[in-house]
Amino acid sequence: MMNALDYAPIAATAFAVPQFLPQILKFRATRDTAGVSRAWATLTCLNNAAWIAYFALEHYWTALVPSSSATALSGTLALLLSRRRQPKLRPPAVTGIAVWAAMLVAAGLILGRTGLGALLTAAFVIQVAPSIWTAYRTARPTGISAGTWLLILGELCCWLTFGLHESDPRLITLGLTGVTASALMLARIRRTSRQQRAVAALKALREKSPPRTNPGRSRSPAPPAGRRP
Repeated sequence: MMNALDYAPIAATAFAVPQFLPQILKFRATRDTAGVSRAWATLTCLNNAAWIAYFALEHYWTALVPSSSATALSGTLALLLSRRRQPKLRPPAVTGIAVWAAMLVAAGLILGRTGLGALLTAAFVIQVAPSIWTAYRTARPTGISAGTWLLILGELCCWLTFGLHESDPRLITLGLTGVTASALMLARIRRTSRQQRAVAALKALREKSPPRTNPGRSRSPAPPAGRRP
């Protein structure tokens, strides 16, 4: 008889498939990229493409669904940001992404699925680091979608629960990292939303208040022109 916790990967898949849709929809509606990291979207696409290869080598066919969805949607987001955002990625970021891609390919070709799986254990940390950095370095990261990070939080909570259930250190590490990163991002989004509400309330208050007049002494009317007494 299966334990209820054995269904945690199915719940994780449900959270993972539409994960990047809220961010894409928000970008299309507002064209706001403040706080959204293009490196994060690019690395997410790259890492999930590597997970597709790993799951195919392991014949874990059901896991291909969330990985394929994340690859397609994060790739779409990276493409949208590349067309919109200026300036482009800095050379160190481009070099770092290229080196990471080369490491994934080399691990898969030389060490096989074992080496690729070991390298992918650290993939999520590398993937979310640019996102947290950009969000906290941006004064008003209004472009970040809370919906996307809530879905990421839900997915990684499921993997953390399943990892604890199975005593799998890789899944536990992945879950703890993901929950921490999601919490940091959601805290930043919440703080930004509170600041926006405060600014909007102050603006509305200023618009409602009557204009102020400069107080001063009332001047007596000038005497009519004529002879002095």
